[in-house]
Amino acid sequence: MTIDSGPGLKRLSIPFYLIIGGVILVFVQTFSILAPVYLSFLLTLLISLALNPLVNRLRSFLGGRKGATATIILGMLMFIALSGWAFYIPLRDSVSNFAEAMPQYWERLQKPLIKMEQHATRSEERMQDEVTREITKAGDTEIRKYQLEQRETEPFNSTVDANTIRSSLAQMLRGVIGSFTKLAFNGAQMLVVLVTVFFGVIFMLMNPRPIVSALLSFVPTSHQDKAISIMHRIARFAPAWGGSTLAGMVTIGSLVFVMMWPLLGIMDAMVLGLIAGLLESIPFLGPTLSTVPALLLAMGKGGYTPLWVLLAYIVIQALENNIILPLIMSRGMKLHAVAIIFSMLISVTAFGVLGVLIAAPLVAIVGIIHEELYRKKFLPSVTDSQLDSFAGKILHEANI
Repeated sequence: MTIDSGPGLKRLSIPFYLIIGGVILVFVQTFSILAPVYLSFLLTLLISLALNPLVNRLRSFLGGRKGATATIILGMLMFIALSGWAFYIPLRDSVSNFAEAMPQYWERLQKPLIKMEQHATRSEERMQDEVTREITKAGDTEIRKYQLEQRETEPFNSTVDANTIRSSLAQMLRGVIGSFTKLAFNGAQMLVVLVTVFFGVIFMLMNPRPIVSALLSFVPTSHQDKAISIMHRIARFAPAWGGSTLAGMVTIGSLVFVMMWPLLGIMDAMVLGLIAGLLESIPFLGPTLSTVPALLLAMGKGGYTPLWVLLAYIVIQALENNIILPLIMSRGMKLHAVAIIFSMLISVTAFGVLGVLIAAPLVAIVGIIHEELYRKKFLPSVTDSQLDSFAGKILHEANI
């Protein structure tokens, strides 16, 4: 039995649709298991497409794609090695200083706790005195009765308290072990993804045509032109995404280095600049996460340094959100912040922590597919300015 798809199109049989449905069902059922594989493949494609223009420029000077790829990878490895060397010594010294200053911070923290404990002790003593006076008024008979009840219930209460404490400790221990196990598993999974992406990018940059050809081989002939148009736009977007991300990383890293130098010294400032630059690749969450190591290093210095560091990072984030990122992203990517936030939630849910790395390009790719497959077919004559005008009318902003 066959189904006529319309004039000019081939007839498709029912088994074909059953196969398509089976493939979709298998994909949905195995997605949670194969999510790291999908994420590795997407990151490999995006990074390779982002670096491809640079490879094309270098290939004519370095003897083809392999020489250009080797040069880029060598530069990346040198950067990683220098970053690791720059991290080690300052972090070691800062951790040592923080360990030395920890007793002072602990002493400051203990003072209010001791006062609270003393106040609670005095309150308890007053309550016991009141109870004793009331019992004394009630007479010796009531006292003996009260003491007898206490003796009868004391062994039971002691046993219950001991069992409760042991069970609580056992539950706490199981929870800690489970948390460490989950953390180790997620860390190992992230490491596997990053290593896979690293080598995948190397091999794809050396010879990307078979991968692109394989992707096109899954598209029917009647839709080849549309698929080529979509992939061409994605290939043009990827370098803009990579360039904007790199520009933001360098700008924020340099700004953090300049502002932390007077407060923490050149080595600590270099470490914090590298951390801020690397975390800048994570939309919205990266700048907040980069504040944590800065405060830890500042606490090792003591005094009012943590306060000044916190104020400096607030200024940096204000400059980043209002001046730096709008200037950088408006040239490379025109993406709305709300779309990126929801894309982050979806990406983290689907792929884990590393899913945030594809949040921004995922929004752009969905936008490209929407324009090519839906808008050109169903809204061929509606322009962006008309849609913006309609939105203004809905929001009562037509005259603004």
